[in-house]
Amino acid sequence: MYPTLFLAHGTPLLAAEDLPYTRFLRNLGRHLPRPEGIVVVSAHWESPLQLISGASRHETMHDFFGYPEEAYAVTYPGQGDILLSLQIRKELAAEGIASEIDDARGLDHGVWSLLHWMYPAADIPVVALSVHPRLAPEEPYRIGQALHALRDKGILVIGSGGTVHNPPLLQWDSSMVDRWALEFDEWLGERIGVWDLESLFDYENRAPHAKLAAPTREHLYPLFLAMGLADRKRKARLLHQEYQYGSLSLTGWMFG
Repeated sequence: MYPTLFLAHGTPLLAAEDLPYTRFLRNLGRHLPRPEGIVVVSAHWESPLQLISGASRHETMHDFFGYPEEAYAVTYPGQGDILLSLQIRKELAAEGIASEIDDARGLDHGVWSLLHWMYPAADIPVVALSVHPRLAPEEPYRIGQALHALRDKGILVIGSGGTVHNPPLLQWDSSMVDRWALEFDEWLGERIGVWDLESLFDYENRAPHAKLAAPTREHLYPLFLAMGLADRKRKARLLHQEYQYGSLSLTGWMFG
């Protein structure tokens, strides 16, 4: 049974940076069993209906502006897998969850910034899933539960987001970590470790500095979906944690 992952994708520059975190991603890809396919839930694909990518060959999307040119030079020519896309839609429908396949969607930086390091050959089929940022946290968890069978089929599911993500508060020249970011991450990590869903689903009210650390939901949505996939084997392991720019959390979790 394949584990599921939650990985921070940082900024679009992540694919061009030599960091402890990017070295961690490279080693993670080398040490995991080679998957039959990869499903990435990206915080940068928002939609009111659950969408599933269905392209046979993905274009690399540079879905950002104002970054140095090296961020725009990255390409990831990932192939799709329509049979996997259809399987995901079938699994969701069986649990009463509506979805559609989008055969025009490419791979945004929430997808390729991670896969660039983990699977640089781009020779494993990739399917992307969207997020609905206005759903309560229970809903992405339920979507993850509906997709649990993927783990038995050699499919690696990655939730791509960030535990602390507030771009306007980034300090691009800072080597220090903001205390509020540390305190939020510490609270979150403790609850993830004991699978305290009641507290996690109510993080907006219970977590310290939640409005600073996660002012919107979309970057935590992939975390809850990844945990939902591992609901039948509730084990969590923190693989890596570091920070950039004062508060941007670069965190890796494994579930199941």
